[in-house]
Amino acid sequence: MLYLKDIVEKRAYGVCSYLAQRMGLRSSRVRMYFIYTSFITLGSPIIIYLVMAFWLNIKSYLRGGNNWILD
Repeated sequence: MLYLKDIVEKRAYGVCSYLAQRMGLRSSRVRMYFIYTSFITLGSPIIIYLVMAFWLNIKSYLRGGNNWILD
């Protein structure tokens, strides 16, 4: 179970840790923000979270020097 928790935290919370690092906050505060606003606004921050996760994935892929056009 601990292994599964580590995998989920690395994959799912990458956006929260990135935002926390950029804003100078703790990542647990940013996670709580997403959770509370998701409950209050009926899930709209989840869409923002997914867009940001996609953008961070593309950004890290491009910085890695991989040429995805020729793959």
